[in-house]
Amino acid sequence: MHTVRVWDLPTRMIHWTLALSVVGLVVTGNLGGNWMIWHQWLGYAVFTLLLFRLVWGFVGGRWSRFSAFLYGPASIAAYLRGADHGRPRLGHNPLGALAVFALLGVLLAQVGSGLFADDEIAFAGPLVALVSGEWVNRATGYHKDLGKLMLLGLVALHLAAIAYYRLVRKTRLVGPMISGDQVSETPAIGSADSAATRLLALGVLALCAGVVYGVVRLGGGTPAL
Repeated sequence: MHTVRVWDLPTRMIHWTLALSVVGLVVTGNLGGNWMIWHQWLGYAVFTLLLFRLVWGFVGGRWSRFSAFLYGPASIAAYLRGADHGRPRLGHNPLGALAVFALLGVLLAQVGSGLFADDEIAFAGPLVALVSGEWVNRATGYHKDLGKLMLLGLVALHLAAIAYYRLVRKTRLVGPMISGDQVSETPAIGSADSAATRLLALGVLALCAGVVYGVVRLGGGTPAL
């Protein structure tokens, strides 16, 4: 048996920080009132983390790159039929890959709509002034209703999948995302997880934070409490 570094430290930290931030967004959004200030800040944080994950999907560790879990229809169909369930697999399986892309897409849509949303009570997105009232209403409706329901649904499916794999398939999905390592029956190339990799991640994160700051400034706002 071989221990393989699958999830580099930046990927793991972004994963858990993003998960906590999404929980914070749901809680503060439901509480409303003055909590919307924190909701807005958490939205900026999630925006930054999402941009980082998109960039890291091209320059990050081997198994964090999108190319490592970009499966075609035939592979997905074979997995659904159980044709390759007995084959050891590192990283995301086909269904896990679909979940990753779905969550990234829905979160990007949720954050994007939030930038243009205005509940006319305690919250107005930083880019409201750049679009018409009709688009603001559409963004607000999507953000508060459909987008929120889709996000909660995907999160629920994600948690259900983790429980299924742990209880039925006897496969631990959470552990490797904490330690970074998976066990393989055959030798495999691991993800780079060196000091240089982590410095690169810090640089990418700073760049993404700068992009988010610039986007917020487009509407004339300044990110400040």
